[in-house]
Amino acid sequence: MSITRSKDGTEIAFDRLGEGPPVVLVHPAFGHRGFDPLMGELAQRLSGRFTVYTYDRRGRGESGDTPPYAVERELEDLDALIAEAGGSAFVYGMSSGAVLALEAANRGLAVRALALYEPPFIVDGTAPPMPADYQARLSELLDAGRRGDAVAYAMTNFGAPAEVVEQMREQPVWPAFEAVAHTLAYDAAVMGDSREGRPLPAERTASVRVPTLVIVGSEAGDWARNAARALADALPQGRTCTLEGQFHAVAPALLAEAVADFFAAA
Repeated sequence: MSITRSKDGTEIAFDRLGEGPPVVLVHPAFGHRGFDPLMGELAQRLSGRFTVYTYDRRGRGESGDTPPYAVERELEDLDALIAEAGGSAFVYGMSSGAVLALEAANRGLAVRALALYEPPFIVDGTAPPMPADYQARLSELLDAGRRGDAVAYAMTNFGAPAEVVEQMREQPVWPAFEAVAHTLAYDAAVMGDSREGRPLPAERTASVRVPTLVIVGSEAGDWARNAARALADALPQGRTCTLEGQFHAVAPALLAEAVADFFAAA
């Protein structure tokens, strides 16, 4: 493990492996270096062609968490990783991590190219929108110390059946979800109002000029595939890639091949 410091002094923990052009991986909700086997395997598979940086987003794993939270602070964290990588890097993000990676490019960070797996925008009526009071209700549960209830509330609003979530609460993995429950509010801030069933606001993509690959599984819901197409269409150098037979829990080997080939050609 290595440590870098963000602009506000927060310590950000990261690992570096492999050799080649730098790639920074951005975890989705709940994920961090100690709790995301898919991202860990992706890093291993990419490390044969790239120098891969995986890091704990603030508030997770071994990174610090200086209050108050703001999306701008998370962008500064990613900027610090890009500096560690030599001043510019390819960036891959998954789910809400993909949205953070997109925002980094939109804000002018030194991103050479983007690969994004299923950024969870809802851009039409093919999925129920997030409740209007989602962020407020989530914050209420967290402020009351009801971390397990906050995790369950988020998961059901992410689309997991309530009965499945109740079964998960009895599993050994549940405390790991609760440990990062507070960061669900961070991901909600990153997502903003982009899950309300409306077209993506132009300001989400207005300044993204780098090659961008938006990847989606063929077995994803219509809402996810529609969002991927809408995002790629909004970007001057955007295109989509569909991984056949894949869901949100994608096979690392297929994902690594798509990401590696795209970055190698970018």
